[in-house]
Amino acid sequence: MEEKKDKQTEGNSLILIPKIEKYMEYVLNILLKIPRTEKYSIGNEFKLSMYKMLESTMILNKISIRQQETRRRQYDMISKEKYLENLNKIDALLNCQRIYLRIMDKNHWIDQKKFCTSMEYTYEIGKILGGLFKYYAKNNSK
Repeated sequence: MEEKKDKQTEGNSLILIPKIEKYMEYVLNILLKIPRTEKYSIGNEFKLSMYKMLESTMILNKISIRQQETRRRQYDMISKEKYLENLNKIDALLNCQRIYLRIMDKNHWIDQKKFCTSMEYTYEIGKILGGLFKYYAKNNSK
């Protein structure tokens, strides 16, 4: 019971990290199989975007842990602003990845099943991000 409570209080972003890891694993396997000419152009951009997204998520995790350790009002406001800034960055990167997936599907570099599965992963990550946006935007206005 104590462990469950600790996981819940550590922040919602922890839920996001394993989801992003699964998504990255899946997409990296897809990128290995696209045509060689595209593997080093759109594939490279896609990978960089995913790595930046993971890095920003790890920063979110650090901010939420620090926020719980200290309860000073000024620090909380600054960290919430940084949190929202990183959420926006992750959201923008996720939108870029959706566009990359659509381009790969349109040019038939990936099949429909892989495209749909990848889009489901992005949808799931996007839903979590939306919930975090709502929570922090609501609490930031105070």
